[in-house]
Amino acid sequence: TVPALVPSRFVTKGGLAGGAVYVVYDQGLLGSGTQGAEAFRKAQAALPPAIQEWISYTGWEVRAVQPHNHLPPIPKLEFSLSDSWNKGVRMVMSALSVAPTRACEYTAEGWKYVKDLVK
Repeated sequence: TVPALVPSRFVTKGGLAGGAVYVVYDQGLLGSGTQGAEAFRKAQAALPPAIQEWISYTGWEVRAVQPHNHLPPIPKLEFSLSDSWNKGVRMVMSALSVAPTRACEYTAEGWKYVKDLVK
């Protein structure tokens, strides 16, 4: 029975991954930075009403009897996609710029270590 489950698990995982890629593509997250920022703005606008609808659907509404029983407000998402992207690009470029120097240093250290072993 175990070998029969392997293809179905593969198909299930592949379908989930394919669906996730489709949703990301459909929302414009694979496009330019402006498309990604627009998708993020849409998510920020849709999230609070979706949470409120889900809470009312599940019956988890909090009926406050006293003022201190209120739910805290939904936090605002302060996230700059372009700043995060730029920070990542700067880190990668910095690592690539010192890579040749580091490679030479590591090579020299490696040759020294091998020479010390041979002695």
